[in-house]
Amino acid sequence: MSQTAVDEKVLEKTVARCRERGILIPTFAQMADPSTIPEPVSKRLAGVGIDELNPVNLFRITWKNNAETGFFGGVNALEIPRELTGIRARVIGLIGSRFPTGAHKVGAAFGCLAPRLVAGQFDPTSQKAVWPSTGNYCRGGAFDSALLASTPVAILPEEMSRERFDWLREIGAEVIATTGCESNVKEIYDKCWEIKKTRKDCVIFNQFEEMGNPTWHYHVTGRAVEEAFAAARGPKSRLAAFVSATGSAGTIAAGDRLKAADPSVRISAVEALQCPTMLLNGYGGHRIEGIGDKHIPWVHNVRNTDCVIAVDDEAPVRLLRLFNEEAGRERLRAEGLDDALLDSMPLLGISGFCNLIASIKTAKYFELGEDDIVMTVFTDSSRLYGSRLKELTAERGTYTRDDASGDLAAHLRGAATDNMRELGYQDRKALHNLKYFTWVEQQGRTVAELDRLWEPSYWQETFAQVEEYDRLIREFNARTGLLEGAAAVRS
Repeated sequence: MSQTAVDEKVLEKTVARCRERGILIPTFAQMADPSTIPEPVSKRLAGVGIDELNPVNLFRITWKNNAETGFFGGVNALEIPRELTGIRARVIGLIGSRFPTGAHKVGAAFGCLAPRLVAGQFDPTSQKAVWPSTGNYCRGGAFDSALLASTPVAILPEEMSRERFDWLREIGAEVIATTGCESNVKEIYDKCWEIKKTRKDCVIFNQFEEMGNPTWHYHVTGRAVEEAFAAARGPKSRLAAFVSATGSAGTIAAGDRLKAADPSVRISAVEALQCPTMLLNGYGGHRIEGIGDKHIPWVHNVRNTDCVIAVDDEAPVRLLRLFNEEAGRERLRAEGLDDALLDSMPLLGISGFCNLIASIKTAKYFELGEDDIVMTVFTDSSRLYGSRLKELTAERGTYTRDDASGDLAAHLRGAATDNMRELGYQDRKALHNLKYFTWVEQQGRTVAELDRLWEPSYWQETFAQVEEYDRLIREFNARTGLLEGAAAVRS
């Protein structure tokens, strides 16, 4: 984004809206390091619940929310002990449920919205923000929109969990349910094209192609991974791998930052075995909510992907029951696991368990040792899947200790190195070329743009734009007059 891209007329209206409603916009730097948030803003957080529709909660879009104090601390992360994983390497995941909305996608949505907002490219006084998603992204975007007093439009597949739909309607979002499940991304794109053609009051924020998505993760999630690793490391520890289910392929951009610092870090991209697009150019439907597939997202820098892993969707569904049903907890207590750990495991939702399984597979495939640490992301929590647990009980009956023993042995400790592939140069190029069929043939991109994505310099330049984003945000806040002097421009 260049300074010439600023629409001053729209910007004036947006500044007035934010001044009237007391809305300040956090910088990317402040989300990565909340200690740099101006003191007047920090004081406003006192007494405000993390999920309240209060604009000050924009400053809680960070991995460092302290659930006890309501302020900030270290990176929220959880280590899964070797007694559960059965591997020599350590596995540590960032906890996404400590974000507003209970999922880290609220950050990716901010990364798409904020740069346009502070450049006058989106008018919250007259336009609606459209958030196409397979789950948590549209919730995050709707939350961000609501804090700006702009009506959000959420698009998501009709088979997503009931909790997502209920929450969206509660905050006043316009909800559009498209056909199918997590795998039906094209139906979401088709709805976006329909809206573009028929509704002039809408702006599409498509996480699968908006570069603000991976840029936010590169600078905020990537830094959080580095800090969580540094806090947990021993004298010989090595950050061996970063594992992420791709979904929109925003989160996996944290791996780009890690690999830039240490090229030996391996990046594993994860998908559902029932829809193995990266692994086999395959297709199908699955139950790992939040992973949209049957295509390669425009924002996925596949040149940095070292391994693709397909996880059977039955495995994370079974682990959801193992750690949330009382019979499962009893079985795990018999393994010597304490209640403190068991009380932490519901911090993982279905996609979190998917990432955990893939982390174990990565460690086994690359024969990682006791000094190696695998970092991953636990994107949301079991709080979003209560209805799924009830459905599973209705379908399969009461969960028993025998079920728990089988699931622990087969789907966690027994995770094997099947359905995965280490990528060579031509394998990566093949994944890149798959973007043609979605983005050039269907979504209006050009071959020249596609070719540019293969060049490492493109991604370096894209991620470097965060400095200009933050400059525009600081100037925007200064124009509102809500902070005085140096506090308004502090990074």
